This record gives sequence, structure tokens and C-alpha cells, in this order.
Amino acid sequence: MKTSYLVFAALLAVTGYGFYRYGVSQQVAQVQAQPAVKKPLYWHDPMNPAQHFDKPGKSPYMDMELEPVYADDADEADAVGTQHQVSIKSGIRQNLGIRTAAVTQGRLASDLTAAGSVAYNERDVAVVQSRSNGYVEHVSVRTQFEPVRKGQNLAELTVPDWVAAQEEYLTVLHMQGVAGLDGLLDGARQRMRLAGMSEGQIAQVSASGKVHTQIALTAPIDGVVSELAIREGMTVNAGAALYTINALKSVWVMAELPENQAAQVRPGTLVEALAPALSGVLFKGRVQAILPEVNPATRTIKARIELANPLGKLVPGMFATVHFMSAPTAREVLLVPSEAVIRTGTRNVVMVEQGEGRFSAADIDTGAEAHGLTEVRKGLQAGQKVVVSGQFLIDSEASLKGSTERMEDAPADQGARK
Repeated sequence: MKTSYLVFAALLAVTGYGFYRYGVSQQVAQVQAQPAVKKPLYWHDPMNPAQHFDKPGKSPYMDMELEPVYADDADEADAVGTQHQVSIKSGIRQNLGIRTAAVTQGRLASDLTAAGSVAYNERDVAVVQSRSNGYVEHVSVRTQFEPVRKGQNLAELTVPDWVAAQEEYLTVLHMQGVAGLDGLLDGARQRMRLAGMSEGQIAQVSASGKVHTQIALTAPIDGVVSELAIREGMTVNAGAALYTINALKSVWVMAELPENQAAQVRPGTLVEALAPALSGVLFKGRVQAILPEVNPATRTIKARIELANPLGKLVPGMFATVHFMSAPTAREVLLVPSEAVIRTGTRNVVMVEQGEGRFSAADIDTGAEAHGLTEVRKGLQAGQKVVVSGQFLIDSEASLKGSTERMEDAPADQGARK
């Protein structure tokens, strides 16, 4: 009887233990089946993700609820990453107005425009001089900047030195028929030349048979009198400059080129110019020379441009805007919109789209710039997409995030070193 009781008790204990193990396993399974409750790391405003909050509520910056950020989906936060990479939600990206453009390959034509001022063409100038000593009898053109035409009478001079030379010539000329006069006649004609008479004046004396003591100064070209140094009654010496006449059929424009862009312009480059004083009138010409001098105050180099001015509308002192029409480069280069480049002063950076809302900063080496495009010599590949709007927000967030991570890691690193 006692033995059967012990067997029954043992069976009862084994059965009870089995039921207990079954119940525990069911409870563990139920616990494992329940989803784990995620605990937010912090809350933040998607429009200002750098600021973290330890509890939910209204954003102090925008009229919206703070969003939680969890440990397991931190990569999907609106601005979480390293110093060089940032991830932005699609909704926030749309709110920030972030736009991208592809890196293309093509030929870049120069789009250089510079300001300049009109000046006389110094290669088209004439100086009217007195070829002999004399006296000014009459002045026809009396004022500076007066326009004159070629052959127009400017002034009349009396030249006493001409009298003796002309009388000698006329004496020999009247002795026609006497043998051996040809040499004397040539000598008398040469003395008139040495006295300052032109071939036309000598011919006039020979034709008229009279002594001419006065000389008429005429304009050798069309233009304006830029310098005048003659008055009635004054005495003039041989070689004295009495008039300086500048032509206006072509003029120079001295354009100021930035020092770093002067290499884009060469002598012979075609240009188009507009003058504010002559609205709607387009002038065409070409670069004559790049002057070998840099203005130390403005850091500019002057380009001397010759413009056709058939109607004489361009006058010295006028302001002009010059557009240099350089041909496209012979080779194809990588091009990005100029607005995509962040220029820090020490380096040039673009934000490159990596896909799935991720962006990273890339240092680039830039070249020429024209028509809103910038040449990229190094740092990108064709087909990549760069941010052209909102890149400054992404770059600042990436820099701020990197600084925060370095600050958070600093105590741990110091503790490890201790």
C-alpha cells in the first residue's frame, strides 16, 4: 500500500511539472509575439533638426508638433548623418525647396562682359604743323573739339622765308632758252622745298609766275580738333604743332577685365558694345591688345578694343558695356549650374545626391564660368546629380551634425586616454 502511494505521488509530481513547463513556454511565446515598444531618443522640429527636445510638444519655431526620433530609424530622420552625409525625408525636402540638376558634358563658350570708356583711336590722328617760321594772319577754326572735314581751311600764315626762294625760282624760270638753266632750275626748286613749301605750292608758284608769301593750313583728315595752339597775330616757329585732329570713324574702348578672367580674352576676339547714351545702337569690333599692366587698386587689366563708328556717335568719355564673343572650347568638359557651387573662399563644394534622400558634400576643382554654367575639372562624374537650391541648408546641417558628434565623442575619448 505504501509503495503504490509513493508511485502515485511521483506520477502526480511529474504531471504537474509538465503542466508548469507548458504554461511558462506559452507565456514566453506570447511575450515574444508582442511587438517591442520603441522609446524615442529625442524629439525635434523637422525644420530645425539641430535642436533636440527631451519630451513631445509644440515646436517653438513652427506651428507644428515635434517629431520623435528613434534609435533604430535614426538614419531616416530628417537630418541625421555624418559631417559629410545628410539624409532628408521626402516631405521635408519638398518643404525646403531642394532641387537637383545633372552633371552634364559639353563645350563652354565664354560669357565675359566688362565695362569700359570710349577714347580716341590714337592710330588715326593727324598733327598740323608750321613747316617754316612765320606769322598767323587769319584763323578759321578757333575752338577745340570743332569738327572739320578733310581739305578744310584751318588758318593762313605769312612766311617771309619763302620770298627769297620763290623769287630765285621765278628769275631762273623767266630765263628760258639760255643753255645750262636746267640745273639752276632744279636747285631753285629744291631751295623752295627746304624752305617748307609743298609740291602743290611749288606748282602753284610755277603756274602763276607770282610770289606767294602766305600759306593756307588745311585739315588732312576728317575728325575733331582735340588740341589747338594757334591765335591770330602770333608768331610761330618751324615744327610747332598748331592743330591735333582725331578721326572718329573708329574709336577705342578701354575695358577693365578682372585679373582672373583676362586669360579668356585674346587679341582678335570679336566684341559687341552698347552705350547707355545711345540706346538700342549696337557697335561691333575686336580686341586689339591686352595691355601688360594690372591696376593695383582694382586688380583689373585693360583690354583695348577698336569699334567701328561710321556715324561718329561714339565720342571720348562715353561709358560702354562690352560683351566678348569667344568661341566655345574645342574639348568637352563637365558642367554644373553655377548656383550649385558653394564657394567658401578656400574651396569649392557641391552637395551630391546619393539616392534615397541622402546627400553628401564633394570638393570640386572649378574652371571657366559662362552662361550660368561652371566647368568642373575634378571631383564629379557625368550623370551625377547636384543640389542647385537649398544646398546651403544641407551643407550647414551636415557641418553642424558633424560638430555635435565630435563634441559628444570627446568625453569618451578623453576617458579612454585617461
